[in-house]
Amino acid sequence: MTELDFIEELKTLKKQVIIGDSFNIPEHFDNIVISGMGGSGIVGKLFSELYHTKPVICLDDYNIPDFVGKDTVFIGISYSGNTEETISCTNQALKKGAHVYAITSGGDLSGLVKEKVIIPSGLQPRSAIGYMLMPLLNTFLHIDAEKREALSRLINEIDEHHEEASKLGKEISLEKKIPAIYGFSPFRYVAYRWKTQFNENSKLMAINNYFPELNHNDTMSLRDTYLKETFFFITFGGSSGKISRRIDATEKVTSTKFFKVTPLGNDDIEKMFYLIHFGDYMSLETAISRKMDPRDVSSIEDLKRLIK
Repeated sequence: MTELDFIEELKTLKKQVIIGDSFNIPEHFDNIVISGMGGSGIVGKLFSELYHTKPVICLDDYNIPDFVGKDTVFIGISYSGNTEETISCTNQALKKGAHVYAITSGGDLSGLVKEKVIIPSGLQPRSAIGYMLMPLLNTFLHIDAEKREALSRLINEIDEHHEEASKLGKEISLEKKIPAIYGFSPFRYVAYRWKTQFNENSKLMAINNYFPELNHNDTMSLRDTYLKETFFFITFGGSSGKISRRIDATEKVTSTKFFKVTPLGNDDIEKMFYLIHFGDYMSLETAISRKMDPRDVSSIEDLKRLIK
């Protein structure tokens, strides 16, 4: 598939966010545990920054915590339905009597779990983020049809006008920069999403961290690290109060210039999706400029075959 085909794949996001699927969860539960890897796993992490009523624990390994039991809502997310780490965790959750749900396009996970949302197949997992995230938002944050339509319109605006994202992506490639993405709550995991998009779409190393945590470690290296000129520092604009002051102070103390991407939107959910899609186009442009196939994940597939 060419980069033009991949653009069309990215443009399906505005359709993805319209879906109204949700789960029938128990009235009383103590915690939510979400298992997922890679482009599926980021969904739980993003959700955890928006939902604060009950503890949310995200798993990206083979085993579940000891506390998982009958008062746990467990959600396995695997786009393919065959992710071995997610299958392992789901089996353990079923054995411990948790309320188990799944979001998948099929595969073994679909056969394991009765309560599931089946989503369309045929995309890269990282390109199906709307299909996988909306059931969580619909269920736990009660997103209604009007809100979903607003999200779709916002995403469509980025599809039609992503010049700034493309410009940044091309600059990163032409100047052979390593993206260093610094987020802050509730967009810490959006910064991580950008990192992984550069990894998979652009075949480029990238790093991420978040304020205020990075002021207790990264700050010491920002001024004096090796080859600092090879990094391209990006953070999100529009913050206020303490975080804004920290960003300004970090730039001053470390003699570092951050490029600030300011999200559009009326609330954190809209701003999150804006930033997610901005990063999609930015990393795609880097891939195009580097003459890389954004859909190629052959190294990951080779690794999976070796460990079977």
